[in-house]
Amino acid sequence: MDFGKALENLKSNKKVTRKGWNGKGQFVYYVPSNEYDSLTDVAKKSFGSTTRYNAYLAILAEDWEVVE
Repeated sequence: MDFGKALENLKSNKKVTRKGWNGKGQFVYYVPSNEYDSLTDVAKKSFGSTTRYNAYLAILAEDWEVVE
């Protein structure tokens, strides 16, 4: 399936994988945007008291499969 269909499945809380991945059990999942209290001095210096991040998924491709 293409990335758009993979993303639809990810947003429905499914894990997806790619045919070409070598390791058994490898998959990706959707991480929605969120925030958390900054815990380290580096995070506090960089982001203030709250660290925020946008939703993300690291890999774009066209050979996705749903993991059952």
